[in-house]
Amino acid sequence: MTIEEIHARVLSSSAVLDDVRAEIGKVIVGQENIINRLLIGMLANGHVLIEGVPGLAKTLIISTLARVFAASYKRIQFTPDLLPADITGTLIYNQKTGEFTPKKGPIFANFILADEINRAPSKVQSALLEAMQEHTVTIGDTTYQLPEPFFVMATQNPIEHEGTYPLPEAQVDRFLMKLKIKYPSLREEKLILDRMVSGAEILVEPVLQPLALKAMREVINEIYMEDKLKDYILNLVHATRHPERYPRISAMNGLIQYGASPRATIYLARAAKAHAYLEHRGYVIPDDIKAIGKDVLRHRIILSYEAEAEQVSCEELITRIFDEIEVP
Repeated sequence: MTIEEIHARVLSSSAVLDDVRAEIGKVIVGQENIINRLLIGMLANGHVLIEGVPGLAKTLIISTLARVFAASYKRIQFTPDLLPADITGTLIYNQKTGEFTPKKGPIFANFILADEINRAPSKVQSALLEAMQEHTVTIGDTTYQLPEPFFVMATQNPIEHEGTYPLPEAQVDRFLMKLKIKYPSLREEKLILDRMVSGAEILVEPVLQPLALKAMREVINEIYMEDKLKDYILNLVHATRHPERYPRISAMNGLIQYGASPRATIYLARAAKAHAYLEHRGYVIPDDIKAIGKDVLRHRIILSYEAEAEQVSCEELITRIFDEIEVP
């Protein structure tokens, strides 16, 4: 298939996403970047972790997305006393029949909000993350397939650490992107105030069916990416592991304890294709990789004690890498 044919398919298939964003915009004021990143996460068949203070409409965003896609939605509030079975489900004994019957948990939905995931112990976090990776859940001796599409948006509160269980690096790595949600501007907050004070119900029309995502992902897989751009992605990821091999960023040597994993390479390519699709393009350009680079890499780099002592942030290092690695 030629690039022109791929581009035509992308134009035809992705046009409806403008309607999706318009419907979401009826409810959500601002936060276009977060909404676009969530759509990229869904299109790339990944999951998203969002970090932000309470009250920034994280729950409203994901529930609105589910309504626009006419998909099932469940919110799981993570607490310290939560058990894995509270998420995945368990077997219930039926006294009349003398048999155990499965009681499926809230994870059996298309869209899942894992609210304040770091408030639950690691055993509970692992139950969710295993389901995210395998798209299956085992209850008793039976393995059940989760509904497709299956998309998880997990949230973390960055300002409270007492009574929380930080996600291990190996588990955080399973998220396609980690996003940081910011406060609205003064103008945006005025619009929020006007909408919420009126008390009028805002109706959102379903634009797509859940299975439409599968067809979109098939088109995204065909989006053209030059070998030079694949090499660019490889150099970006390898620069996080071995900065000393790249003269322009060799000064960063010693600031990174562990670089990004091969999963970052895969996710950068998949997210770049999804970003191109969102822009109605049948081919990837360097700006696609740059646009989603920080979101894909920020949770995959572990800083050294030296970096922490010098108060160098992960964001600064990623910016330096993107500024110095040559663009094809």
